[in-house]
Amino acid sequence: MNTRVLDDGSEQYVTKGGVTISRKRREVPYENAISSYIDKLDERRGAVLSSNYEYPGRYTRWDTAVADPPVGISCNGRTMWVEAYNGRGEVILEMIAERLATIADIKIDARAARRLDFTIQKPSRIFMEEERSKMPTVFTALRAITDLFHSEEDASLGLYGAFGYDLAFQFDAIDLKLERPADQRDMVLYLPDEILVVDNYSAKAWVDRYDFEKDGETTKGKPWDIPAEPFRPTDTIPARGDHHPGEYAKLVTKAKESFRRGDLFEVVPGQKFMERCDSKPSQISRRLKEINPSPYSFFINLGNQEYLVGASPEMFVRVTGRRIETCPISGTIKRGEDAIADSEQILKLLNSKKDESELTMCSDVDRNDKSRVCEPGSVKVIGRRQIEMYSRLIHTVDHIEGRLREDMDAFDGFLSHAWAVTVTGAPKLWAMRFIEAHEKSPRAWYGGAIGMVGFNGDMNTGLTLRTVRIKDGIAEVRAGATLLNDSNPEEEEAETELKASAMIAAIRDAKAGNTGKAGRDVAKVGVGVKILLVDHEDSFVHTLANYFRQTGATVTTVRSPVADEVFDSVNPDLLVLSPGPGSPKDFDCETTIKKARARKLPIFGVCLGLQALAQAYGGELRQLAIPMHGKPSRVRVLEAGTVFSGLAKEVTVGRYHSIFADPATLDRDFIITAESEDGTIMGIEHAKEPVAAVQFHPESIMTLGQDAGMRMIENVVAHLAKRAKVKAA
Repeated sequence: MNTRVLDDGSEQYVTKGGVTISRKRREVPYENAISSYIDKLDERRGAVLSSNYEYPGRYTRWDTAVADPPVGISCNGRTMWVEAYNGRGEVILEMIAERLATIADIKIDARAARRLDFTIQKPSRIFMEEERSKMPTVFTALRAITDLFHSEEDASLGLYGAFGYDLAFQFDAIDLKLERPADQRDMVLYLPDEILVVDNYSAKAWVDRYDFEKDGETTKGKPWDIPAEPFRPTDTIPARGDHHPGEYAKLVTKAKESFRRGDLFEVVPGQKFMERCDSKPSQISRRLKEINPSPYSFFINLGNQEYLVGASPEMFVRVTGRRIETCPISGTIKRGEDAIADSEQILKLLNSKKDESELTMCSDVDRNDKSRVCEPGSVKVIGRRQIEMYSRLIHTVDHIEGRLREDMDAFDGFLSHAWAVTVTGAPKLWAMRFIEAHEKSPRAWYGGAIGMVGFNGDMNTGLTLRTVRIKDGIAEVRAGATLLNDSNPEEEEAETELKASAMIAAIRDAKAGNTGKAGRDVAKVGVGVKILLVDHEDSFVHTLANYFRQTGATVTTVRSPVADEVFDSVNPDLLVLSPGPGSPKDFDCETTIKKARARKLPIFGVCLGLQALAQAYGGELRQLAIPMHGKPSRVRVLEAGTVFSGLAKEVTVGRYHSIFADPATLDRDFIITAESEDGTIMGIEHAKEPVAAVQFHPESIMTLGQDAGMRMIENVVAHLAKRAKVKAA
């Protein structure tokens, strides 16, 4: 460690380029740490990078945010400029200008206190494939800047922002057919002097503030102030997009001609959808994060009334030390209506040879990209066709890693993958030519990357997918589909619309004010209700108790048998009989039920609880030919009654039982409210007493679809416990 602690508690270290950096940390509240930065970015440059989707061993625990950075780095083609946004930025800009002036491939065009303009010279010689990532590009300047500030003493300080699609053409030149707008920027990166870091594992957050000093010039004491630029909506109503319905399907047919000729193996063209942006970008960001959790969630204010709001599912390139990794995504299917339908869709996706071929080609190209810059033999597939599930889609994903050669850095890895085969196709260069020739508008940021380039040599970037680009008050959403020779044109067009739908929904929901958390809030119908939950030594009783507590009820759990003094001390409004092993007689359930009925208590039975109630009222139990342990079933609702009020006529539920109530012996005052497809009783309700039961587990993950399990618990509390409580009063 080369960091020393100063008297004021700050830490100080010297970078490779001779810059002295002082860092001072202050802790901030973990709750809402990121949220406060989201509000700032409506009118201030900066970036919020966060992850609210985790796959074991893949994504990061860290969220980061920067606002009001002192310096920004931008480019259009080979023309670059560095801007200082305040007095502190002027000091940093001077350091950068001196460094860039020493690079032979950089021509300084203009230099002022708050702006440096320069051009990257075109290559003057032929570069072999193995070294082509070293050829002069805008990354030549980025390498020089990161070298100036390089230090292994800090993992957070670096460049934050976005890389546009057209950057790839500095590395792989093609003839551009589409006209680019004059104000297009191919890259916007910020060098911050204050960084929020959130550790979601330890639930801690802090802000690191930096000062920079070199050759007697320092940022200390220089002005921080940067003028705000509030978001400006527009009155313009845009077209639906850059394609008419049916046009994308025709493009699929066109691509199949290329497949048959052998020009392409696969290609990923997209289409653009547009909406007027009547809400603040922060509102869209919040809504998108809520309805579409993702490993690469981002909100970036690029300045000049341009914003990126995204929920990308795909890592682009991540470099940690010398390890480089990517996670190609290809193979897509729509989510089912519930968990059981999801599982059926997953099987369909995994059994699809077309989707398997899509991902195979993507991963083979990805391995080729790494082989250009990695040590021989180090490129490995460490995860194959893994399932990732998002708000509306299910994907298959590979996970590929390699080890960078000693003469390669993170930028080499980044350039060799630009851009991912999952947004271009294969062979990659031919696919990019096809896209340029057949898409109807330039991609801008779509298909590029967002993320952070660390001054310690690390890099963490996500593909710019599932992204809303807001420019001058118009929101743009671009989505593509991976086309193969056996693609169905209409299905591929539908896939692009499905992929875009979550982003479009976020825009419209934000406009309508639907910015609350995603999903349905649990109704607080149990406030003031006391529940006595009888535990029959079950493995799921505490999840069941948790469901009841979510309604606001107070739950007391006690093992069977239940003593009179427990009834007296708890004084419950509802008795719940839990599931359990064995039979009701193993727990003397009949005695518990008699005590409850003597007190005129409402009773709700779950699984074993239903069997106990059926038996206590004179019914008999039978044994299933095949036990239903951990098995889902579609249940037909015969009578909505108390438990199934407001639910669909068919519900998927989770079953754990081998005993069932014989309908022929059931007390005549019991109404059968639900049954399985084979006629097994799944629900009963007493016609005269406040008694109901189900033969399945409402708290099981198999009963999550349509939020059915929780809605059943709400019904029990609202219509069984609370009604009886009111009647008694």
